[in-house]
Amino acid sequence: MRKSSSASKIRIVIVDDHPMLRRGVSETLAEEPDLQVVGIGESADDAIRLVKQERPDLILLDIALPGGGIEAAKSIVTGYSEVKVVMLTVREDQATVNAALKAGARGYVVKGVEGPELVSVLRKIHSGQSYVTPALAAQLLSETKEAAPIGDTQAAKLTARERQIVELLSDGLSNQEIAEELGLTESTIKHYMVPILQKLGARNRTEAALIVRTGNAARKK
Repeated sequence: MRKSSSASKIRIVIVDDHPMLRRGVSETLAEEPDLQVVGIGESADDAIRLVKQERPDLILLDIALPGGGIEAAKSIVTGYSEVKVVMLTVREDQATVNAALKAGARGYVVKGVEGPELVSVLRKIHSGQSYVTPALAAQLLSETKEAAPIGDTQAAKLTARERQIVELLSDGLSNQEIAEELGLTESTIKHYMVPILQKLGARNRTEAALIVRTGNAARKK
């Protein structure tokens, strides 16, 4: 079970079937005073066991785990929604990225990322943001039917409530967190998500968040 002595730190589990990668990431994170590695594994079964045992804040998962990284992500998101899943992988094909995001991953990071950048990404995801390696995020947007930044045309399609929800979504909030912020139920937020994704031309929550963030940034220029 989660130990109260480490409550002030971001508790992380690392699951990868390559020992050198596990050791390298673990050593990098151990250098940070606000991060704590509380479990290390090498398979999908290890991932689920460690999440159940440690209840970490974040779990780093490789895609190509024995037992399947995507399958592990789905199980974790379904059973332990408070644990944020981050995929750390060499895979850069869009089908895999989409599958990971659809499974509920909050982050998708390509191996080879520098230590300081990985640490920064993990902190952002812990704070509620979502993250996709920039090059992959650009590809996701370019493949979206309405990939242009959200503007007058797209905004006009959204109701006032949908605009509220999509702005909170772009801040990285989960359905439950959005519900609490707006005084609604989580099932109501889920009901709103389908038309929001359709109106934005997005295939998943992370893609929708990217579209909104891009639009907000464009309007500030």
